[in-house]
Amino acid sequence: MTDLPQYYFRIRDNGAIVFRLDTQNPHRRIEMEQIALINTNRGDFKPHGDQVLTDADTDAIQTWLTSRMATLAQRSIDDIHRTIDHLNLTTQWAQSKATDEQLAALTDPLLLAMHDLRTVLVRKKADRLVTGQDT
Repeated sequence: MTDLPQYYFRIRDNGAIVFRLDTQNPHRRIEMEQIALINTNRGDFKPHGDQVLTDADTDAIQTWLTSRMATLAQRSIDDIHRTIDHLNLTTQWAQSKATDEQLAALTDPLLLAMHDLRTVLVRKKADRLVTGQDT
């Protein structure tokens, strides 16, 4: 059997459940003991139940949390780049392939979403210009 990590992080909405792995048991099975819950929205974690986390537990969890938050931030930016691509593809679709019925069904929701986005972007850009943070 290959060496397993000491901890397993089960991803869930807004965080993870942390398990300490034990392979050193008489049955040679992988035992998973839940030790903590991580909340990536708040950037924190707490022991599960009456668990007392060791320094090694805390270090491993903090390292994972820092890495996970960086991954989620990068994914968020990637999603925005995909949104720009989708907007361009939607423009091409509306211009060349959409039927009148499809446009009638989608024009108002698209215009409202784009208006909302434009309003936020313009306000944020104006705020950056006022504070001298926009280049």
